[in-house]
Amino acid sequence: MTQRSPINVAIVGVGNCASSLVQGLTYYRGRNDDAAGLMHADLGGYRVDDIRIVAAWDVDRRKVGQDVASAIFAAPNCTAVFAPAVEPTGATVRMGAVLDGVAEHMADHPEARTFVTADAPQPSRADVVAALRDSGAQVLMNYLPVGSQQATEFYAECALEAGVAFVNNIPVFIGSDPAWAERFRAAGVPVIGDDIKAQMGATIVHRVLTDLFARRGVPLLRTYQLNTGGNTDFLNMSNRKRLESKKISKTEAVQAVAATRMADETIHVGPSDYVAWQNDNKVAFIRMEGELFGGVPMNLELRLSVEDSPNSAGVAIDMIRCARLALDRGLAGPIEAPAAYFCKHPPRQMNDDAAYEAVEAFIAGNAGLA
Repeated sequence: MTQRSPINVAIVGVGNCASSLVQGLTYYRGRNDDAAGLMHADLGGYRVDDIRIVAAWDVDRRKVGQDVASAIFAAPNCTAVFAPAVEPTGATVRMGAVLDGVAEHMADHPEARTFVTADAPQPSRADVVAALRDSGAQVLMNYLPVGSQQATEFYAECALEAGVAFVNNIPVFIGSDPAWAERFRAAGVPVIGDDIKAQMGATIVHRVLTDLFARRGVPLLRTYQLNTGGNTDFLNMSNRKRLESKKISKTEAVQAVAATRMADETIHVGPSDYVAWQNDNKVAFIRMEGELFGGVPMNLELRLSVEDSPNSAGVAIDMIRCARLALDRGLAGPIEAPAAYFCKHPPRQMNDDAAYEAVEAFIAGNAGLA
């Protein structure tokens, strides 16, 4: 397909996930074949080369004022460096709105006390909207910490006012919330969310295995998924109050493909502990207990170790390009097919085979589910 115009992207939260995304733009530059690690080299005529970072916000003074290309390598980011020579983007990280984007317990963390710029002048919604418009941004990527309800809603409002597509990578419910969905629909703005599903992460593996149990006629009696990691996302989530929407998102992603809905006491899915030395490596432990023919018991145990942020970056690149296709086609509100395939908590859950077919049809421009 013919290459189209650039896709201008703005980022909220220049953490590990943003680092992997921006590094990926360098790593895959000029690699227009089906390169390893990308689900789609060409998506609707758009390639990785078409994506440009034009604006960014963060609240850490180690990043604010730097070009995004430098800020992605600043502490406390600790993800794998697979593209160390990222060229300057021309986009300087602006001071963001703190609101609830920094958890209360993080204020007691030595690095947070030193580097979080809560005392700096906070941007107004008008400031962010003006910056989005001046930069020519078309897609706004939300990478705020889990539990940032007020901050996410602040930037969602900015996207609505600026007419910028909103990709919600975290488990604050925007695209899957009927009231927000209607607001985006009425404003003529697309939204894809909520809560990005990694390329080969614990959720997609747990879902596939749960679906396999159902397809093979094995009742799933009990299951858990326990996750540990050492990045600031896990440190943030050590405050259990910020985990409510995350646990809902991850649990519902598994429940959605079970043969029958499991009782709450028989399923546990969610982040478990912060282990500092793991850095951006996430380790997931999954156990599934079922019954074979004749009621004979069986169980499955799996340990999955992944570098957390690169695991999401290829998915993010596909979501960006789907958001741009939605803009090109004049679509508004939740874009359900990409959300079902790329997100844990979409407006409409599907099994992964159906979601894959739906998103491929969306990319091809076929009529049907947006």
